[in-house]
Amino acid sequence: MIDKKLLDELKRRHQEALDAGGKDKLAKRKEKGLLSARERLEALFDEGTFQEFGMFVTHNCHNFGMDKKVLPADGIVTGIGLVAGRPVAAFSQDFTVSGGSLGSNHAKKICDLMKFAGTNGMPVIGINDSGGARIQEGVESLSGYGKIFYENVALSGVVPQISIIAGPCAGGAAYSPALMDFIIMTRKNSNLFICGPQVITAATGEKADLSMFATADAHATVSGNIHLIAEDDKQAVQLAAELLTYLPSNNTQDPPHDLSVPLEKTYDEELNKIVPDNSKVPFNVYDVINHIVDENSFFEIQNSFAKNMVVGFARIAGVVIGIIANQPSYKAGCLDIDASDKASRFIRTCDVFNVPILNLVDVPGFMPGLAQERGGIIRHGSKMLFAYASATVPKITLIMRKAYGGAYLAMCSMDMGADMVFAWPTAEIAVMGAEGAVKVLFKKEIAEAADPKAKEAELREEYREKFSTPYQAASKGMVTDVIEPAQTRSVLAMAFRATLSKRQTRPAKKHGNIAM
Repeated sequence: MIDKKLLDELKRRHQEALDAGGKDKLAKRKEKGLLSARERLEALFDEGTFQEFGMFVTHNCHNFGMDKKVLPADGIVTGIGLVAGRPVAAFSQDFTVSGGSLGSNHAKKICDLMKFAGTNGMPVIGINDSGGARIQEGVESLSGYGKIFYENVALSGVVPQISIIAGPCAGGAAYSPALMDFIIMTRKNSNLFICGPQVITAATGEKADLSMFATADAHATVSGNIHLIAEDDKQAVQLAAELLTYLPSNNTQDPPHDLSVPLEKTYDEELNKIVPDNSKVPFNVYDVINHIVDENSFFEIQNSFAKNMVVGFARIAGVVIGIIANQPSYKAGCLDIDASDKASRFIRTCDVFNVPILNLVDVPGFMPGLAQERGGIIRHGSKMLFAYASATVPKITLIMRKAYGGAYLAMCSMDMGADMVFAWPTAEIAVMGAEGAVKVLFKKEIAEAADPKAKEAELREEYREKFSTPYQAASKGMVTDVIEPAQTRSVLAMAFRATLSKRQTRPAKKHGNIAM
């Protein structure tokens, strides 16, 4: 029989870890509406499934009186458990223990967990709440960050990585979340930045409050650094769990499709009414999405950033898909720098995790303007071309209305690797719109006409008939089929079921060289 003293010692050490930075600090967090590091993991995992790694690890620093300090679990809780029955690895930084500062053992616990997740093919969720590097450990803390970054990159494209920013995340600490697939940030009590206001002022003379660049709202709307905003800790872990329902556990698996959902012929007459008669009048692409995907299945990503591009996950007849859609009601759905970056990243994410892609197209072109040209629209736009051309997952494109010039190609035409391209009768596929083309091609005829306006209108209609109807592209094999909008859901459901077995190999190479 085991000695009672040994059991008592085990219980004492166990309780010490559970008490973290002390009951007073834990109570103060509750007053602020914050969960503790362990409570965050309890909210994430299925009840009773959490298995902790390294509860009794502590710091190994003996500088500046640190040898007299006890840091339970070294300020971080790590382990594995089940999320909706699926194994997931997670870590949660504990701000009550030395401000959640990162030292060498703190970093080792994260790295060990990530290596375990990679070996066993399970997603990683990291909950960040830290004051930054542990100054007393000097360069060892910086080394710890470097090791974490290395593991982030090693796992990239192997298992899904989700970061939750639930407190401060500053300086070098911000780069681990940036290397992950998705960032969820709580609206209150959290910030994410490299240089704080004082550093910015000292270096540049600019006065910048944290609200201008470090908050969830700033990152969601301006920088585009984060993907989802949560109102509090509980919603943050709920969003992470919901996100995992669209992703496989690792890159060797398919997403969690539900192929028991029957394929049914549907006819939705509302889709026939969505595109306005006047091609200059915008419509809302969400109306299209909500009519063609399974009910309440659309899970949007980065909904406040680059609103001219809509991206997110959904299901069609049980099949998990990623959606990349132009939004005609914002900037006419033009492709600009931010929209190109947003789409490219999402395409790459879908591809590495075997998620089929649906492209919904109504794009008049790339955004014109000096700021766009000087900002590198060529480089940023080329990311979309690279992302689509290199993606080997099923790619289905639906051209709803305008598909002009290089933007037609950038939204995944047949030439860029689409497996099937469908078009509505309202589609216009051309080098440029009829209005611009006629002015370029027939400038002299219009000027010499008795009624220039009438002549221009006549030529525009003639141009559309000869050069931009979907039947022109279909006659050349660039469109798989021209379909009635009401039949869209049925057509797409069948297309995705038919392409789920797609296998495509590429020439052997280390990797392509995407424009950065």
